[in-house]
Parts: sequence; structure tokens; C-alpha cells
Amino acid sequence: MPEATVSRTPVIEITNLWTQFGDFVVHKELNLVVQQGEIVSLVGGSGSGKTTLLRRILGLDAPTRGTVRVFGEDINRANRAHLQHLRNRWGMLFQHGAMFSALTAFDNVAQPMRELRVLPEDLIRDAVLLKLDMVGITPADALKMPADLSGGMIKRVALARALALEPELLFLDEPTAGLDPDRSESFVSLIRTLHQEMQLTVIMVTHDLDTLFELSTQIAVLAEKRVLAYGPPGEVIRVDHPFIKQFFLGERGQRALEVLREHPHS
Repeated sequence: MPEATVSRTPVIEITNLWTQFGDFVVHKELNLVVQQGEIVSLVGGSGSGKTTLLRRILGLDAPTRGTVRVFGEDINRANRAHLQHLRNRWGMLFQHGAMFSALTAFDNVAQPMRELRVLPEDLIRDAVLLKLDMVGITPADALKMPADLSGGMIKRVALARALALEPELLFLDEPTAGLDPDRSESFVSLIRTLHQEMQLTVIMVTHDLDTLFELSTQIAVLAEKRVLAYGPPGEVIRVDHPFIKQFFLGERGQRALEVLREHPHS
């Protein structure tokens, strides 16, 4: 008898996706499969539909045609309660943190837990302090308002909030935007550690080539209304296409690749 094969359901599976606004087509027959444990970077030029694609995966907007499956479920066929259940399995780090300005850092992280309405406050307190500790925020800083935090600290608190419900899937929108090189490097290291410790699957939109090469296990290049190339960084940068050559093999790309060769991450 032949051996039984174990099928792995992709964390995300996008099939023949069309996104159209009037006569303007953003995505045409776009396909993408993301397996568990990957760190996938979405890259593309302005207007290539990276943020629009992210909104389709998050279930914020329905596609014109095609299907978007997350955890094996067609999110555009899920009812409201089931969609909320799916959303509790992922976390989102917005580009500028998207913190509630009237809440302390502690209460920002506690907010997703309190929304569940099932956890006692003492358990929420312990869980919030644990999440903040994971991202390097002290209990004293937890009591500060967002206006009193540095840009780097806001990113960390926002990351703690994204991880509040122990998600399996993490979305990062320009995670190192606005950070100086030292803080950016530190934040990249933190994401890599959390990816390993929490066994996360990560979808990241970034223009920063250092971040891209440091973190990505796979890169999806959006161009010509579709995923033009998808694979490990070393394979993608060898694809013979004008956008890929311009984006990855220009001066900034060569510099980032050189740094990566000199200091490869483990």
C-alpha cells in the first residue's frame, strides 16, 4: 500500500483574485499561497496594490472575483461571528502604531483582551505585563500615555497589542518606518525572536531593503496586477524583470545584500 501523505493546509491561499474599482484593475488573476511559519514580504511599486491585497486578506474588503482563504476558510463566505473568531487568530501592527491616544500603553494592550469579555481583570493584568515584557517595555513605561513614548516604544507597545491574543498569524505594515538605524535593527531582531518563539506566520509590507533581507523567508513581488515572482530572496532577485532589477539590484539593494552576506542572521 502506498504511504499516506499528510496535507498541509496553507495559512493563506489566494486564488484568481481580481480587484477592480470601476474600470481600474488593481489585481488580475492574482495567486498566492503562504505556508505556516513563513515570513512573507509583499513588495511592489506605488499603485501595485500591496495595501489593497492586505485589506483583502484581512477581510476588510471583498474581492471583485476570486477567493481568499485564511486558515482554510473562505473569509468572504464567513458570517460575522465566524469572521471575528478568525480575526482573533491574527494580529496587526499598523505603520504608525494606531494607538488609542487617550489610553495608557497598558490599556492599549489590554483592549483586545477586554473586548473578548471572558477574561478576569487580574488575568488580563498578568497577560499584558507579560506581553509588554516580551517586547522590552517595563511596568513603569506601561503606565505612560502614547504621547510620552518614543517612536520605537510606540512600535513595541503596538506589537505587544498585536500579540495580545496569542495569534498564529501576524501582519506588519512598514514595521521599521520612522525608526533610526539602531532602533530599526533592534526591532527587526525582536520580530525574528518572536517569530521563532511563538511559531508565527508573518505577512509584511515593507520598502526597507535591510528589513526585507533580514527577515523574509519568502518575497512576493507585486507587479503587472499579479504576483510576478514568489520565492526565497536569493531566487527572487535573480528573476529577469525590469522592476526586480531596479528594486533589488540598485545601489540600496546591493548595499543591503552586502550587509546580509557579512552578518547573516542565524
